[in-house]
Amino acid sequence: MTPSNFGIQVEEERGPDQSITRLGTARTAFVGRTLRGPVNRPIFITSFTEFQHVFGGLWQPSPLGYAVEQFFDHGGREALIVRVVNGARAATLTLRAGAGTLRLRAVRPGTREFLRASVDYDNIAAQDRTDFNLTVQRVRVQSTAQVEDQEIFHKLSLLPTAEGYLPRAIAQSELIELAGEVPAQRPDQTLDATSGLASGYVNSNSDGDDGAPLTDYDVIGSEIERTGIFALFHAAYFNFLCIPPLARDQDAGPSVLLVGARYCKERRALLIVDPPAKWHTADEALRGMRDWNFCNENSLMYFPRVLAHDKLRGHFEAFAPCGAVAGMLARCDEASPVWAAAKTDEAILRPGYRPTCIVTEDRRMRLATLGVNTIQAVRSAARIGVTARTLAAGTAASADWQYLAARRFALFIINSVERGTRWVAMARPHVEVAEVAASQVRAFFEALYETEAFGAARKQDAFFVACDQRSEFHVMIGFAARVKRGFHSFRIVHSTSGSTVLPVSLNRLNALHYSPAELEWVESLASRLSD
Repeated sequence: MTPSNFGIQVEEERGPDQSITRLGTARTAFVGRTLRGPVNRPIFITSFTEFQHVFGGLWQPSPLGYAVEQFFDHGGREALIVRVVNGARAATLTLRAGAGTLRLRAVRPGTREFLRASVDYDNIAAQDRTDFNLTVQRVRVQSTAQVEDQEIFHKLSLLPTAEGYLPRAIAQSELIELAGEVPAQRPDQTLDATSGLASGYVNSNSDGDDGAPLTDYDVIGSEIERTGIFALFHAAYFNFLCIPPLARDQDAGPSVLLVGARYCKERRALLIVDPPAKWHTADEALRGMRDWNFCNENSLMYFPRVLAHDKLRGHFEAFAPCGAVAGMLARCDEASPVWAAAKTDEAILRPGYRPTCIVTEDRRMRLATLGVNTIQAVRSAARIGVTARTLAAGTAASADWQYLAARRFALFIINSVERGTRWVAMARPHVEVAEVAASQVRAFFEALYETEAFGAARKQDAFFVACDQRSEFHVMIGFAARVKRGFHSFRIVHSTSGSTVLPVSLNRLNALHYSPAELEWVESLASRLSD
């Protein structure tokens, strides 16, 4: 078999002989409905052309394709796409097998999954009546030879004891699955309809279905089954999560925002929340924020929506801005790293796009105090500095987390250190492991310090690192806060079962959250830091 693995990303773990890699800061995950593609699997793409190839491109019933297009138009570089469906059905493929049939079904549901199959007996002994070869192809358009993907299965068998037993051999296929019983006879050789000699193909049936519009529950999915938002469990990491409206006239519901923000907190990412469609003006947004019950330091919002040319309808339409916002932030990171002081926090749209309404400077300032950032077509003439905010709106655990740049910088540090030190969980226990890990993390911080990531702080006031190895491996890190003097401190715990990250207060230790050994170690560390 030669399966397609398009979009599957393999990321190498770091080791004791490697430095800690600075992870990207603008990889964006999109969850929603698409025209075609794998379901509940995060597929890594780097261009809208790839999105068109795998997921079918723009589709009028779904805003997700437009969000992805706007992401790349505004400077995005890396995206993860999770396709979600509601009752979609896959097309079947029927091959004659003597008096019976072999029924196969496409792995990917929908009306745009076009498959064709061919059976031959090449290099199979004449007396062997149970074996056959099967070729399955995905084609761009039904009844054409524009092949996009192909799988070839050599010497399949109807015998359960055979190495190539049909159900086992196609179990890992990216294109097909068995849709019925194994036939009593092997499939007939498919011959060319014109000549009757060369191998031909049988096209899939027209019984696929795209399903109904998504509901909040479809997008949320199941944590146990890793569907919907939770399909991102299979992604190495992401920095932003975009959940575009479920349909052109239906915003994602409060339950989607709550679950999305909670999952982003767990994955140390940020949810980009779209402003409700009913907020047409800045004054409506200000009034809407009075009843806004969603305050979260792992979420951000930009207002207003974006006017863009709809290539399918041929005129300008208003779109939720999450994709454009993620692209703009990615573009800013290209010009100025997330740990460096940006020249401006203004979100400026690319030519061809414009905001659905003008936000005056006074409204812009008032929205900022509520945690809502403003999208602009051109830079502010007044040059009023408005620092981008999160949706914490005074509820953040730290004053820093009300500001987008500070929150992103912290998540960048934690994610890079956590991922860069995972190797310790598999290392053989000896004293040098803690020393090597601490040296790696310290070198990571020192390299950031050299770029003035911690401002004018002295090195001893900019960060600290401590490592300890018991039944689990503990990495304690701290780095300077930006608003108030002090450290943001975190404890990273690595074990063979996984890794966890916990915020730690060195000034107010709560014995209920620590074992006696852990409490003794943290108190000892706090004492050393205060000396």
